[in-house]
Order: sequence, then structure tokens, then C-alpha cells
Amino acid sequence: MKRIYISFDFEGLAGITSWSDVDKRSPDYKRKEMLTQLRAFLSGLGDCEITLVDSHASGDNIPWEITDEFPNVNLVSGGIRPYYMMYGIDSSFDFAVFFGYHAGIGTLNANMDHTYSSSSIHNIWINGIAMNEALINAAYAGLYGVPVGCIVGDDKVVEQTKPLLNKTIYIQTKTSIGRHSAIMKPMKNLLQEIEETAKVLSKKERSNFEIFTFKSPVEMLVEFSDTLRADLVSSMPLVERLDGRRVRIMNDDYKVIFEALLAMTYICAAARILI
Repeated sequence: MKRIYISFDFEGLAGITSWSDVDKRSPDYKRKEMLTQLRAFLSGLGDCEITLVDSHASGDNIPWEITDEFPNVNLVSGGIRPYYMMYGIDSSFDFAVFFGYHAGIGTLNANMDHTYSSSSIHNIWINGIAMNEALINAAYAGLYGVPVGCIVGDDKVVEQTKPLLNKTIYIQTKTSIGRHSAIMKPMKNLLQEIEETAKVLSKKERSNFEIFTFKSPVEMLVEFSDTLRADLVSSMPLVERLDGRRVRIMNDDYKVIFEALLAMTYICAAARILI
């Protein structure tokens, strides 16, 4: 039986255009729209053994009750947890799926573009390549020899990611036209596409996909939204301050780079208290 790892995010799904749509505290929170698309995907995967990692915001968006409908799903909820969006991945999985992913920060005409932190991070480059969350997380999966089998998200994340993950299967949920605007696919058509693609995916083998990694040594440059956040992060070991808003870290082990990015994100949360 295939083991499939799903890292769930929200912003890349159809029906979503603004932060209030994905904020659990908001009256506009669109859990129903999210669950409709997620159920279609899980239905298509059939009886595959699935680890579903809720990786949006506090990680409490997908209700536990979904495992009653899909008893083959192990749901990971809540935060803070180790490796956050990629918690629990190991070499036993056939491939990973990034569901509801979005474009990286600064992408032209991208809906709700950001990379790990919408408030603190202005840019991320790894080995000179502008990053989005899909590429960052794909390289972490690559540490365990796990390829990315499918990415579900808007057209901009597809355009950004496909040149580097060209054997991955993509499902485009919407066409982004601005920071808070997009053209949505008709619901019936999209749900059918999601379910049918998942059926195809469930029959694929690990060997059908490519494992994504960065060449060593791995250099990560992070540009923050302001100097305070760079001040805070500069206290981390191995971090070099480049200028007012940019820092650099280099290491032979990508796991160190990945953990450093998570630490930077958590540290920057303190900036809200200090301002």
C-alpha cells in the first residue's frame, strides 16, 4: 500500500483571495470551501495510507472528524512543532503532496504571495534561486529521498515551481491576477479534476518523480521587512549580517538551513512585541 505525505496550506485553494478567508477567527473563514477541495483529493487517493499535516497558521484548520470519513488518514494538527510544514516526513513515504500552496513573496500578480512569513520576510534566496514554500519544502523532503508527486495551487506557484520540479503533477486551482484577486475555476470542473488527478497519482510510483535537492554548500539569504527583524535574527549562530535588512547563513547540511529558517520565523514573531 502506498504511503503519501500531504502538507496542507490554504492560500493556494480556489475560492480564496484574502487573509480573512484563511483566518479561523474571521467570520469570512472559508473552511467549507477548503474541505470541499480536500475531500475531493482524499477521495481520489482511495485507500492509500495518508499522513495529512495541517500546516496553515496554527495548524488547526482541518477538523479531526475528517478521519471518520477517511480512516486511512493520520491527521497532524497544531503548532509549534518540529519542522512545521514538513513534520513527520521520512523515507517510508512514496511521495509528498503540497496541497493549497501559493507563490513566493514578491511574485508579480500573485494572490496572497508570501514565503513562510507574510509580515517579516521580504525575500529568500537559496543558492541564488528565489524561493517559495514549495521549493523550500521539496528540498527538505529530498533529504529523505522523497519526491514531490503533486502540487495543488494557483497558476503562479505552478509557473515558479515547474521549471525545477518538472515531473511533478500540477493542479491549478485559480488564476491569480493581484494580491487579493483571482479568477476561479468553476467548482464542478475543479473538483472533478482534483479527484481524477488524485486517482492517477495513487497509481504512480516514486520512480516516476524526481527528488529535489540543493547542491552543497547551501547558502540562504533572507531579506526581512525591516531592520529590527534583522537585528533579532543576527543573534543566531552561523548567521552573518549583510546589510540593514539582509542576513546570510551557509552550511553543508540543508537540514541546518531549514531549521534556521524556521527559527528566524519564530524569532521575528517577537518583533510585534518590541515595536
